[in-house]
Amino acid sequence: MTELVTGTRTLLADHTTLRVGGAARRFVEVTSVAELVHVVRTADEAGEPLLVLGGGSNLLVSDEGFDGTVVHVATKGIELAGGSCTIDEPGAAQCGGAVIEVAAGENWDDFVATAVANEWRGIEALSGIPGSVGATPIQNVGAYGQEVAESLWAVRTWDRQQNKFRTFAVSECGFGYRTSRFKAEPGRYVVLTVTFQFRQGGLSMPVKYAELANRLDLDAGRRAPMTEVREAVLGLRRGKGMVLDAADHDTWSAGSFFTNPLLSPEQAATLPDGAPQYPQRDGTVKSSAAWLIEAAGFAKGFGDPPATLSTKHTLAITNRGGAAAEDLLVLARRVRDGVRDRFGVALVPEPVLVGVTLD
Repeated sequence: MTELVTGTRTLLADHTTLRVGGAARRFVEVTSVAELVHVVRTADEAGEPLLVLGGGSNLLVSDEGFDGTVVHVATKGIELAGGSCTIDEPGAAQCGGAVIEVAAGENWDDFVATAVANEWRGIEALSGIPGSVGATPIQNVGAYGQEVAESLWAVRTWDRQQNKFRTFAVSECGFGYRTSRFKAEPGRYVVLTVTFQFRQGGLSMPVKYAELANRLDLDAGRRAPMTEVREAVLGLRRGKGMVLDAADHDTWSAGSFFTNPLLSPEQAATLPDGAPQYPQRDGTVKSSAAWLIEAAGFAKGFGDPPATLSTKHTLAITNRGGAAAEDLLVLARRVRDGVRDRFGVALVPEPVLVGVTLD
């Protein structure tokens, strides 16, 4: 366990993909579940504010920093928890399926690469997403027709309210579009490990997302080699500035800043012709936040540096270098209000806001 305190000026800007955020009063990096639980319990018993930090890819932190303990989760481990295959060498697994337990601090895209190499199918379309494994069930991370919930088996947590370990089966996680029981009760559960159940095989799960299917020259619903799906997804994401690259300011973002809105059928009926509409099983209609933003007059690159929309994708708010948190918030409010005034749709931010608000 590594601890840094105020005098060392551990800036959260150095630990977030938006590259904004002031200093933490106390910054602790943990490499084991025991250390993580100890830091959390100690802070809670002292009544001290706590921020659990993974890859920092979904955070917008105040320029004043965080007046409490920041615990950076750097736990590692990918272990076979069930099934009949081994993971000693990438690509060497031979089995009909595998149950894999992954430490919360593992890098998500590195884990996806491991899954593809071992022919564990189900998350290949989630390639290139920044952040840690432990963050993925909180948001029910999804992209290109796949969601974490579809391959997840269980989530092991520390329940800060009940002061005990709790493991949730996938059916208990309350998954929905970019949400879960963990997001619904923010701060209560600290994710320790995530267990996945994968089918085995060299071909991907059916490719459902039209843009990805077109990139692969497939009919929607067909399969392709997982290695090809991963490379296609990485190519699509790079074209949208959604793969981290220190030299590309379009990637100095938190990814999609707003979630796609879920509308009632009556709300959806008021949208103009051409607005994307995707009926959901619960009766709502999902539209496209990016489409609404562009149609409201906010083009790629909109804004005044150092905070602008990405030049590659209107859904990303970017730091062009030297931006403060408030610079990004001013732009986010302007976009949100413009969409609301034009279409009556309230966009909801996807990143976790720490010490700041859009209101």
